[in-house]
Amino acid sequence: MATRSVQRKEHLYVDGAWVDADAAIEVSDLAAGGTFARVAAASAEQAKAAVAAADRAEDAMRETTIVQRAEWLETIADGIRERSEELAEVVVREAGKPISSARGEVDSAAERFDRAAEEARALKGEYREGSTAGHEGWRAIVKPEGIGTVLCITPYNYPLATTALQVAPALAAGNSVVVKPASKTPISAAILAEIVAEAVDLPDGAFNFVAGRGSEVGDVLVADDRLDAIAMTGSSGAGEHVARESGMVELHMELGGNAPAIVFPDADVGAVAGACAKGSLKYAGQRCSAVSRVLAHEDVHDEVVEALDVRVEGWSAGDLFDEDTSFGPLISADQADWVDELVQDALERGADLVRGGERHAPEGVPDDLAEQFYEPTLLANVPQDARIVHEEQFGPVVAVTTFEDEADALELANRGDLALDAAVFTADYDRALRVAERVDAGAVRINGAPSHGLGDIPFGGNGASGIGREGIDASIHSFLRTKSIVL
Repeated sequence: MATRSVQRKEHLYVDGAWVDADAAIEVSDLAAGGTFARVAAASAEQAKAAVAAADRAEDAMRETTIVQRAEWLETIADGIRERSEELAEVVVREAGKPISSARGEVDSAAERFDRAAEEARALKGEYREGSTAGHEGWRAIVKPEGIGTVLCITPYNYPLATTALQVAPALAAGNSVVVKPASKTPISAAILAEIVAEAVDLPDGAFNFVAGRGSEVGDVLVADDRLDAIAMTGSSGAGEHVARESGMVELHMELGGNAPAIVFPDADVGAVAGACAKGSLKYAGQRCSAVSRVLAHEDVHDEVVEALDVRVEGWSAGDLFDEDTSFGPLISADQADWVDELVQDALERGADLVRGGERHAPEGVPDDLAEQFYEPTLLANVPQDARIVHEEQFGPVVAVTTFEDEADALELANRGDLALDAAVFTADYDRALRVAERVDAGAVRINGAPSHGLGDIPFGGNGASGIGREGIDASIHSFLRTKSIVL
């Protein structure tokens, strides 16, 4: 494993100034072990001060022009690219991603700011004339404007790219922003705050970075009645808590997922295996859009498992700074415990263990990281009542269960309250569309693993998987309100 040591100390950014705090969060180095950074942990008073600053900056942000905001966004994108190697190394260390994946995340973050600039330039108002009796001759301008102050609550699994997906649309729409990153991965967001502060001349208070423990500042932030919108990516439980604590605000949430991949007998099994192995194992399965369960028709279950076994064998953990490494640790030992709990439940209920199923760290891993590695795992003949079929695992497990017919597949896929993504594998065009329309999910991929891309296509979940739809354009419009000016 990598042995380089990087020591950083980050501050809060509130009301146009960098400030320290009495407490700090130590950020674990998932590449080399130990601690590689510390970030100031905001107090409740500092969290309130950040929201107050954003609230004061609302009028100034609404007076900005589309041209100004688009230029800001492009300048931020350039700043991300200028610090791309630094940001990639930080993502490796704080999130435990292989370097190739971390570089991709940095690139996508920059492109999201560029795309937000493009979408900002497409914003326009409307001119309308009265069309009902008594309103002849009325003229009106319907003008879009920023909703106000947006709180961005970002996750640990894509600490830079998801922050960009929330912040860029919020600024594009002309809003003030408060960023609250995940406590385990706050450093890439802190660097983004540096880029914003140094690269563009936003009104004081228009952008604020507030790291802190959720138990200490989370409720203080979400319950502040000066907020106008909350953008959040996280677990369903955390999202439900935020929804209970927040007031009359726009909620924009992408939450937990448990994506089924439904495989019919006429599917290309080789394509299924490639898509589902990557869909399940990329970033050790710690993705809301991960293929969490493969629902294979009983006639092809064994063939699918055999093909998957070959693909899963190719995934191995190693030095996160090695370009060939495809697999890293889970975010914490607790997360590994959770994954193992679901695997053991499936085995106790009668599932077959084809591969993996244990903690196993590669050679050279420091002792403090060893418990965070879980082997790429393949389970076959998983009973339909196993917990792993219905609960979000966020781990590197491909769980294959069977169904008898289309109705059985749909009932199984739609059982439960998580409905973010799904995939359908079949050569039958009509069946593909029929099943896609009946699966309860915010997005369905035909003959491929779920993928959210850069945000050009709206995505989001139903039920406990979220509120609203994310994406650059979709998010911008969620962070806008309209004002009708009658002439």
